[in-house]
Amino acid sequence: MGRLTDGIKHLLLINILFFVATSLYGDQLYQWFSLWYPGNSNFGVWQAVSHMFMHGGFGHIFFNMYALWAFGSPLERMWGTKKFMFFYFSAGLGAALIHSGVNFYHVQQGVDALVSAGVAETDIYALLTQGQYNTEWNQIADPGLISGMLESYFTPAVGASGAIYGILVAFGMSYPNSELFLIFLPIPIKAKYFIPVLIALDLFSGVTGYSIFGSGIAHFAHVGGALFGFLMMWYWKKNQFNNNRWDV
Repeated sequence: MGRLTDGIKHLLLINILFFVATSLYGDQLYQWFSLWYPGNSNFGVWQAVSHMFMHGGFGHIFFNMYALWAFGSPLERMWGTKKFMFFYFSAGLGAALIHSGVNFYHVQQGVDALVSAGVAETDIYALLTQGQYNTEWNQIADPGLISGMLESYFTPAVGASGAIYGILVAFGMSYPNSELFLIFLPIPIKAKYFIPVLIALDLFSGVTGYSIFGSGIAHFAHVGGALFGFLMMWYWKKNQFNNNRWDV
C-alpha cells in the first residue's frame, strides 16, 4: 500500500487517541461521545460524528482501522484527501441516521404495544426519560417488542463501522475485480462478490435478530453506511464528480 495517505493517517491517529482516552476515562467519555437514542437524556447532536471515533474494545478498533487502511488508502489516492474525507464522514452520518431511524421504529413499536395494553404513553416516556422501566411491561405486551424498545432506547452505538461500510462499497465499485483474502476464509474472492454478500448478511441479521458475527452489533448502521456510500458513488459517477472539484 505504500506510505499512509494524509486522511487515513489523521483518522487512525484520532481513533487511537480516543481509544486510549476511553481506556482511562471510559464511562464518562462513552456517555458523552457514543450515539444515544435522541430521546435519551445522554443524547447530544455532536454524537452523530463523535461516535465514529469510539470503539468497544481492541478487536473492534483493530478490524475497523485495518479496513480503513486497506480499503480507504486506494480511494484516497484516487480521489484526493478532501473528497475522501467528505465521503467518509457522509457515510458515517448516513449510518447514524439509519441506525437512529430504526431505533425510533423499535421504540415506537414497544410504546404502541404498551398503549394497546392500557398503559398511558406519558407514563411510558416518563419512566424512560428517567432511565427506568416497569418490569411488568413484559407480562402485558409482547416481550420481544419491549426488549427491542428498551435496547434501542438505552443502548448507545459506537464505532467507525458505518463509515467503513461506505468505504467498502466505494472500493467494490471502484475495484470490482480486486481479489480479497480473508482471515476466516483464506481463498481469493472478488470484491464485487464479497462486499454485497457481507452487506446482505448484515441486513439479514438486522431484520431477523440472528447474527453470525456475534451480539451487540449495530447491523443497520452498517447497512446505512453502505447505502449512503452506494448513493454517493452512483451520484458522483452519474454527474462525473472528479478530483478537480475537490482540489480548489
